[in-house]
Amino acid sequence: MNHEILTAITEKIRSYDSIMIFRHIRMDGDCVGASKGLREILSLTYPEKTVRIVDAQKSEYLGFLPADEAEAADEDYRKALAIVVDTADRDRISNQKYALCREVIKIDHHIPVDAYGVLNWVDEDCPSACEMIAALYDYNRIEWKISPLAATYIYMGMVTDTGRFRFGGINGRTMRLAGMLLDQGIDTETLYAQLYLKDYESLKFRAYVYEHMERTPGGAAYIYVDRKMQEDFGLSFEAACNVISYLEGIRDCLCWLAFIEGEHPEDGTRVRLRSRFMTINHLAERHHGGGHACASGATVYSREEAEQLVREADEAVRKYKEENTGWM
Repeated sequence: MNHEILTAITEKIRSYDSIMIFRHIRMDGDCVGASKGLREILSLTYPEKTVRIVDAQKSEYLGFLPADEAEAADEDYRKALAIVVDTADRDRISNQKYALCREVIKIDHHIPVDAYGVLNWVDEDCPSACEMIAALYDYNRIEWKISPLAATYIYMGMVTDTGRFRFGGINGRTMRLAGMLLDQGIDTETLYAQLYLKDYESLKFRAYVYEHMERTPGGAAYIYVDRKMQEDFGLSFEAACNVISYLEGIRDCLCWLAFIEGEHPEDGTRVRLRSRFMTINHLAERHHGGGHACASGATVYSREEAEQLVREADEAVRKYKEENTGWM
């Protein structure tokens, strides 16, 4: 852990009376947990400060969480310190008014591509941004305060971004910090129910996916969810994107892809890529995307480009199998 950057971030937070926290578009459990958890910690620790999240975006998956503020006056931004969590580049920051803030701190665990902050704490070996927030709290735990609610937010992000602590990058520090949060009194039974219970109708879509997914000769699984499929099953775009989780765990398939057609053709088709053992972010980078070594996103703009990405994934898996042993 880089104590120098942690100290610098802490001192910067102390020096401001107003703090605004930002996160990425298409919000997920990690960016929401990191932003909400940090806000709760700072509000408890510094009740004299104004700490806000101004973000109007919503998520069905995280609909059980309270909404954040939808808007603020420009003057509120200009006097504030901005802290942006879980966002690799400035174009993906959900509320672009972050740029009005006096100074910006970046806290992120993606591959570094854009040092947009006056302080940039980037740890690409960390499996979640929420783990970084937990580590920041732990570094300041003599001074900083935490509550069961703050701990729940941060733990939620750690759980969702690591696949319940199953993905690569998990180490002893991850589990020790998770244990520290659990010691605050998190109701894990309720949290897991809110995150993972399924609607009865959604199981029909899952069955459809298993009937229609395809597998390449090399060992890449994929599914294409077009607009008609989304309409037939009454899926929101967000719900359709969750199809990627249905494809994991197939023996001999080291890479899996979900193509989710957008409402407007000019927006392209969103692609979610996941892998086991092998690195796939380079595939996403060739197709207007990027991300983590084993979890990335991309966008394709035609069926031909989608088919090309599938071929590239198939070749990457084939090459990995030829050059490595121990894969399953």
